Amino acid sequence: MCGIAGIFGESWKSYDLAAMVASQRHRGPDGEGIYLDPLHKGGLGHNRLSILDLSEAGNQPMVSRDENLVIVLNGEIYNYLELKRELESEFIFTTKTDTEVLLAAYQKWGESCLEHLVGMFAFVVWDENNKSAFAARDRFGVKPLYYHQKNDSTLLISSEIKALHAAGVPRLPDEQTWATYLTYGLYEHSERTFWKSVCTLPAGHCLSWKNNRIKVTRWYDIAERVGIDYDERPEHEVQNEYFELMKESVKLRFRSDVAVGINLSGGLDSSTLLGLVHEVQGEESDVTTFTFITGDPNYDELPWVERMLAKTNHSLIVSKLTPDEVPALADNVQYHQDEPFGGVPTLAYAKVFEAAKENGVTVLLDGNGMDEQWAGYDYYQPDMNVRASSLIQGMKETPVRPDCLNPEFRELAEPLPLPNFFSDRLRNLQYRDTRFTKIPRAMRFNDRISMRSSTELREPFLDHRLFELAMRQPATRKIDNGIRKKMLREISQRLLPRAISAAPKRAVQTPQREWLRGPLREWARERIDSALAGPFSTYLDEKKVNNSLESYFRCESDNSFYIWQWINMGLNTSIGKAANKS
Repeated sequence: MCGIAGIFGESWKSYDLAAMVASQRHRGPDGEGIYLDPLHKGGLGHNRLSILDLSEAGNQPMVSRDENLVIVLNGEIYNYLELKRELESEFIFTTKTDTEVLLAAYQKWGESCLEHLVGMFAFVVWDENNKSAFAARDRFGVKPLYYHQKNDSTLLISSEIKALHAAGVPRLPDEQTWATYLTYGLYEHSERTFWKSVCTLPAGHCLSWKNNRIKVTRWYDIAERVGIDYDERPEHEVQNEYFELMKESVKLRFRSDVAVGINLSGGLDSSTLLGLVHEVQGEESDVTTFTFITGDPNYDELPWVERMLAKTNHSLIVSKLTPDEVPALADNVQYHQDEPFGGVPTLAYAKVFEAAKENGVTVLLDGNGMDEQWAGYDYYQPDMNVRASSLIQGMKETPVRPDCLNPEFRELAEPLPLPNFFSDRLRNLQYRDTRFTKIPRAMRFNDRISMRSSTELREPFLDHRLFELAMRQPATRKIDNGIRKKMLREISQRLLPRAISAAPKRAVQTPQREWLRGPLREWARERIDSALAGPFSTYLDEKKVNNSLESYFRCESDNSFYIWQWINMGLNTSIGKAANKS
């Protein structure tokens, strides 16, 4: 897990690359490296968080033995040992890293090496002979990659947007992205970001650059891999295959030369993950576990977590988020997110990674991805009558307030139509959430808050083989008689007591709405006032925003989503002022 950066083209300075690396130091505090092409046509930078092969041999940028190729990698190639055995008849390996294996795979297969990888990754390869660059991002976008083309002659690539700004890219709002976010609640649905001229390389895409020309290509799309036909095999056969894949996925993600822990909530997915850890490591497993609380019994899942851990050898570290921590923590998390984030739950999750780092745990596993695979959200049910704008967020109540936007600005927003690749509504919803909404959003939030504490987050259930198998199943294996995640619950009975495997879904929540109208009321007011007075002021109808805020404070609405949107604008206003001063 690291930070990567690159500059390619005619007109750039080495100190810009150094500034990019310095801005991402939190992603890799264990080492830094910079490579400069002899003719100054390209440069790569790297921040190292040591996970595999802790020796200096694992430092990056890494150069091929013939010195033609240079690579920087962020993430993990989980099946690197299997690939290494496949390649060792043709290549001599001198490190114990997955980076060296990836470089050999690229030498052998070129861009097709992507099909051989099981992992989360973003990487860039510079070809010194051809003066060309190749970059790629993993199937579900677990690891980030951003780029900016300057004056059609220079390409900048980085793990975080702030690195591009550090190299001189102006921090100007992309009005269409902000309008879409404020009108429809969308965060990560396209290659556009919240900042003008800064693009994200979408999940499952690769980028090639040569002679100042960029070509972006989609190399993976789950809908195309799944196809339109259902898996009609007997259920027990599918369950057995899925169960074995789950075990393999968890086993692969324990490959590490540093301590690995588990992030737990009290739900089915976390419980399944814990059960799989026991299946892989045995009942004597003593992996450290982590969870968060807020001190509100209406939201905290500590009793469920403690029940899961009863009669096990796992120690539990509990992180508590309190209202008085929110203002400073929100400012810091916003700096690391670069773009709007998901509110108090994201702050509470950030506390978990702080605790992991403080307790010597560098890698955490969590259970993300099961709701999208097995139709866990309530709006997946065909009898749920939910408005389109609410559907995007999975809320029954409309989460946004476009009526509080100035009409000209609101017209810039672009809705996201429901994909129609599949013949059934359910799989189209799953596809939308996986490729355009929920998974991309969660991956960005989670990557930034883990890397903020120089820790690595691994997602065993985002193994593409699991996802593809689940997506091929008929709807009745996902939702049956109102029970969502039907087949997953049946599989999990091999691991869990029925009281847990059959428990209804509980969204991981915090008392955000109570805090924003209670102990955080004045802070919320101040942040929104900053938004109304700052560069976003032309987006908002001040009178309507103030009236809506006062209505919220009077408990006339329980929806805090749009309140947090406006707070996010205020947080970004403060960061923008600081950036401009520097």
